[in-house]
Amino acid sequence: DEVYTLAELKKRIAEVKEEIRRLGDVNVNAIEDYKELNERYTFLKTQHDDLIEAEQTLMQIIEELDTGMRKQFAEKFADIQREFDKAFKDLFGGGKGTLELVEDEEHDLLECGIRIIAQPPGKKLQNMMQLSGGEKSLTAIALLFAIQNLKPSPFCLLDEIEAALDDSNVDRFAKYLHKL
Repeated sequence: DEVYTLAELKKRIAEVKEEIRRLGDVNVNAIEDYKELNERYTFLKTQHDDLIEAEQTLMQIIEELDTGMRKQFAEKFADIQREFDKAFKDLFGGGKGTLELVEDEEHDLLECGIRIIAQPPGKKLQNMMQLSGGEKSLTAIALLFAIQNLKPSPFCLLDEIEAALDDSNVDRFAKYLHKL
């Protein structure tokens, strides 16, 4: 519908030819390149999806293991608490030995500390750090044997375990060993 002059058409043809020239050479391998890149993309996308799925599976397994470890730790700690009190009473000839978890909001069950509280016969309840050297050693021995009583090993080497004990505590320790 529009009428162009010959000069305008020649100018427009020159502009279109320049635009075509600026596009560059035609890549005759473009279709093959696209197919290769698409195959590579599909392969990498599949691997990526597999990795994401594996990560989710691993996170689920870790969560299940973590829950199982917390449950098992709580059960075994309760058993060790009972055995510690028994071993403490046997070694000291009475008194009371207690294990407590030191928990706060920041730490979970698997990362919290353990407080050992000892009450030798005739003494008030106190933290283990306030005991004499011999009492500390005997308390540690009680803890060792509490764990040993729950999960006995076929062989146990006690090298100078009684070194810090006085004569009366060595006798108690020897009687406890004979009883075991």
